[in-house]
Amino acid sequence: MPRELIGTKDEIPDGGRKSVIVDETPALLIRLGDRFYCIEDVCSHDGQPLTDGPIEDRCIVCPRHGARFDLEDGRPLRMPATEPIRVFPLEVDAEGRIFAVLGDEPS
Repeated sequence: MPRELIGTKDEIPDGGRKSVIVDETPALLIRLGDRFYCIEDVCSHDGQPLTDGPIEDRCIVCPRHGARFDLEDGRPLRMPATEPIRVFPLEVDAEGRIFAVLGDEPS
């Protein structure tokens, strides 16, 4: 599968995030401890960016209306969102480079 370099482990502190483009889509690369997540940077409720949303318990909260999404699979956990957000699979190589794995349909 094709992959796209989107960052390195060292450039994102624990609890930090980085705006990236994955397959021409605005996305957020998020670090929680040793885990990394990559989600499309848009709330499925109203299309607004999630960029500045707080991260709580492995979830991101939309700063506009409070919709909450699981970072692992993108599913909505709180109204007003009812549709999931896209989640991009990641690979981290031995050198600490982070790649988004591209496919026909990201989860």
